[in-house]
Amino acid sequence: MAEALWTIDELLAATGGKLHGTVTRLLTAVTIDSRAVKPGDIFVAIKGDKHDGHDFVANALKAGAGLGLVSRVTPDMLAAGPVLEVADDPLRGLEKMGLAARARSAAQIVAVTGSVGKTSTKEMLRTALSASGETHASAASFNNHWGVPLTLARMPRSAAFGVFEIGMNHAGEITPLVGMVRPHVAIITTIAASHLGNFSSLDGIADAKAEIFSGVVTGGHAIISRDTAYFERLSASAWACGIRSVVSFGKHAQADVRMERVALLADCCCVTADVMGETVSYKLGLPGEHMAVNSLAVLAAAKLTGADLARAALALAAAAPAKGRGVRERLSIAGGELLLIDESYNANPASVAAALGLLGAAQPPRGGRRIAVLGDMLELGEQSPELHAGLIEPMDAAKVDVLYAAGPLMANLWARVAETRRGAYAENSDGLRDVLLKALMPGDVVMIKGSLGSRMGPLVEAIRAAHPPLAKET
Repeated sequence: MAEALWTIDELLAATGGKLHGTVTRLLTAVTIDSRAVKPGDIFVAIKGDKHDGHDFVANALKAGAGLGLVSRVTPDMLAAGPVLEVADDPLRGLEKMGLAARARSAAQIVAVTGSVGKTSTKEMLRTALSASGETHASAASFNNHWGVPLTLARMPRSAAFGVFEIGMNHAGEITPLVGMVRPHVAIITTIAASHLGNFSSLDGIADAKAEIFSGVVTGGHAIISRDTAYFERLSASAWACGIRSVVSFGKHAQADVRMERVALLADCCCVTADVMGETVSYKLGLPGEHMAVNSLAVLAAAKLTGADLARAALALAAAAPAKGRGVRERLSIAGGELLLIDESYNANPASVAAALGLLGAAQPPRGGRRIAVLGDMLELGEQSPELHAGLIEPMDAAKVDVLYAAGPLMANLWARVAETRRGAYAENSDGLRDVLLKALMPGDVVMIKGSLGSRMGPLVEAIRAAHPPLAKET
C-alpha cells in the first residue's frame, strides 16, 4: 500500500495556508503539470511565462489530484475538490514544502553543478547510490527555480540518499537553490564556456558555480575536478564557505580520486581508479572519457556519504544516458541499418567536443560514414563566432566524414570545412530535414547536437520516424 508523501497537517504547518474542503485521498506525489496528474497528486498552480496553473486546477482535481495548491480560490475549484490557499505565489508555497521536506529528511544529500555533465552525473549518482539504499533524485533536468523546490517537495521521508542537480544562467542563481537543498556533498564537474554571453569571463562562470558551496552543511564536503584550470579558485571558494574537506577527481596525478586506466569502447568504458587510496575496477555503461572522468566524482560522493563503494562501482555498469544526452539507437534503413546518437538536449563547446569524441569512437561498417549534424551553440557572447569555428579541431580528431550545419553561428564552422566534407547548411534545423533524410545510407553513424534553442530534437524525431528502431543501445 502506498504511503503518504505529505499529510495535510504537514502541509498546513509548512505553508501556513488555509484549507478549503476536505482531503479524502492519500497525498502521494507533487506535480506542476496538469496533463500528468495521477490520483493522489498535489497539483501546484505555478504561474509560468505562458500559462497560469490556476486555470487548470479544477481539471486536475477532476482527474484525481488529491489537493490543489493555489493563491486564489474560484468556485470551479471548490466544486472539483479540496484546495490549499497560500498567501503568496504558489511557487513560494512549493519552496516552503521543499524546505520542510529537507528539514524532516535524514538522507545524505548530494548536489551537482558544472558547465558540462550535470545531468549525466546526477543520473550516475542515482544509479550508484541506489545500490546502498533508497535514492531520490531530480527528474530530467529539474535544476532551476521551480525544479529544485519541486524535487525537494517530492523527496520521501524514507529516502537514504538525495541527489539534486542545480543549474544557472546568471550569477546569484545557485545560492538560493543550494540554500534550500543544504547538501552534505557538493560536486562541480567542470568549468567551460557555457552561458558565456551572461558573464565577462570564465572566471565569472567559475565563481557562479562555486556558489554551490555556500549551502553545504557544517562538516560537509566539496568534490572538484582536478583537471580544470579553476581547481585552485574553486577550492578557495569552498574553503571560504567553511568547507574543510575538498576532494579532487580526474586524470591529474594529484587527484584524490584518480583515473589509473580506462578502455574507451563504443558503448561503454572500463575503468580502474584509485578512490582515496582504494583501487576500484568497474564497467561504466556510458561511452566517452568525459563520462568516465565524471564517474570518479560519483564514486567519491558514494564514499563520502557512507554508501558501499564496491556496490556503487558495480552498479555503474547499468548506467544509461539521459534523453538527448548520448542515447544510441540502431535504426532500420533499406539495405541495412544506421546508428543514431542523440545528443540534441543542449550544447556548448566542451559538450560538442565530447559528443564528437563519441562519434569518433564509433566504428561504421564498410561504406558507412561518421555524420555530424550540428546546430548553433547559444548564449556564448562575443566569442561565439570563434568558438563555433574552433569546433573544426574536435571534428577533425573524430574523423567526421560529413557535416550538416544549422544556424547563423554554425556557419562559422561550415566556412572552415572542406567542400568534400560538406553535407548541407541551412539557416535553421528544419531546413536540413529533407536533405539529411535523403542522404542517409546503410552503415552511417549520425550524431545530432545543438542548443535547445536551435531545435535539433525534431531532426532526431524525423530520423526515427523515417527509420524505425531495431533495438536501443544504452
